[in-house]
Amino acid sequence: MAQMTASIPVALSAVLWLAVTPAQARPVCMIVASTSGTILHEDGDCRTRVTPASTFKLPLSLIGFDSGFLKDAQDPVLTYRKGDPDWGGKAWTQPNDPASWLRHSVVWYSQRITRALGTAELTRYAASFDYGNADMSGDPGKDNGLERSWIASSLKISPVEQVLFLGKLIERRLPVAANAIDQTIAIVESQTAGGWTVSGKTGTAYPRKADGSFDRARAWGWYVGWARRDGRTLVFARLDQDETQQSVSGGLRARDALLGEWEAIAGSLPR
Repeated sequence: MAQMTASIPVALSAVLWLAVTPAQARPVCMIVASTSGTILHEDGDCRTRVTPASTFKLPLSLIGFDSGFLKDAQDPVLTYRKGDPDWGGKAWTQPNDPASWLRHSVVWYSQRITRALGTAELTRYAASFDYGNADMSGDPGKDNGLERSWIASSLKISPVEQVLFLGKLIERRLPVAANAIDQTIAIVESQTAGGWTVSGKTGTAYPRKADGSFDRARAWGWYVGWARRDGRTLVFARLDQDETQQSVSGGLRARDALLGEWEAIAGSLPR
């Protein structure tokens, strides 16, 4: 799966990990790789699969553009309907296009794409991407795969599988049209950190308790993407899990933590 494993010095890694981990969140994994798949930095459990949550919007964007459902950053504009998920605030009840869908992580927009394509086609794409277990079936017996398979349900992916997928995305080694890759990269939000341009997608989801309810004190927080500087591109995935319920989403806190540590980690990586 990975060509090699190398880490920054243990003492430095530990200091960085403790210094930037969000309060009340347990760091699960921090992994950085080259786009060719060589693991350059790996801390924690990066091999266990969990829900991708909204990081699934990256492959879903590729699928949407490749299938023709998505046209460009502003087309199609879709409108909120009564009964659509609205817990994301005002941005979710406004009309959204592909760019705002990804920026605001609008669940119902994702559901319009998945419903238009169907389970069989989504499964085919996910399997062709080697995207985790590629299981789009949803909760057992609920027939809700098109609504939530990627949200604490059947679809699962590990951090190492995330970076391998992202490397293939950046190197254009995925079986989709070049335009689908171009359009997807164009709508992914970017930040700056230590002279690097860091692009990525957050994701937050609550695991299930034994009774099937959501454990809101144990939210997963993802941030996955790529970073570019001086002609070099690295791919990364960070995964945290909360230990108490928090007011700010786990994904946003994972993103901010990674941006805070990125310069030190990137500066310690082998070339």
